[in-house]
Amino acid sequence: MDLIYITNDQDQASVLQSAGVNRVMVDLEINGKVKRQGHLDTVISRHAIDDVGKLRSVLSTSELMVRVNPIHADSRTEIDRCVDLGADRIMLPMFTTASEVAQFLKLVGGRTKTCLLLETPASVVRLESILEVPGVEEIHIGLNDLHLGFGLSFMFELVSGGVIDLCSRAINARSIKFGFGGIARLGTGVLPSDLILSEHSRIGSSQVILSRDFQNIFVDAKTPQDAERALRREINKIRNHLAQLKDDYNSHRDNREILSRIVHEYVRQRADIKQAA
Repeated sequence: MDLIYITNDQDQASVLQSAGVNRVMVDLEINGKVKRQGHLDTVISRHAIDDVGKLRSVLSTSELMVRVNPIHADSRTEIDRCVDLGADRIMLPMFTTASEVAQFLKLVGGRTKTCLLLETPASVVRLESILEVPGVEEIHIGLNDLHLGFGLSFMFELVSGGVIDLCSRAINARSIKFGFGGIARLGTGVLPSDLILSEHSRIGSSQVILSRDFQNIFVDAKTPQDAERALRREINKIRNHLAQLKDDYNSHRDNREILSRIVHEYVRQRADIKQAA
């Protein structure tokens, strides 16, 4: 399982690399994001393109990943700059058609690895045609924008309701690497992370984003060494839990049932609160 952490902080990037985080991501996406997510309790990154070069200078074993903006008039310039600054992988968000994906891959031109961020209802409906685009090598399913696009009240309805299963079957059929969403530290989160990891294991997901809950490690640590030790402990917990889940089909089934009940109850409570208001 590749673990991804979003930051533009050089010191954090060094700690993340030492602790065993596979990818560190600079997040340049801003076009339309405030409009989509401004009313939510989510983090909207304010990273700058120069941050790519800054993190390149400290990363040697962890992959440097960059999320660019959706296809727009200056996409060529933005992508070229990311390549020049040393991005190992570039991620395209908020696409809706196979032609956008093809345009993105043409702009990258094989100069670096790529990842598609599947996070619009239109891209889910058109997934089969998108997967037929030559050069698609990796996909991450983004739960936040995707659940907003579907008008859902809880992002993990996409998991319990079968949308992620549907996408994973199509992606797996083409042997394309994929992952979905993010996780908090084990033992935390509205939906327990161990249940989410069980779903990753069940459907063959091989990457996940470490949520902002992991930022608390840096807040609480007195030194970078303390942060590295604490982060490594949490990473080891994740990897050990995944190892226990591997091929444990009974646990997968039981955990999915529990996850579905929790999601259903959470959605019901949200509906009751909205109705009472």
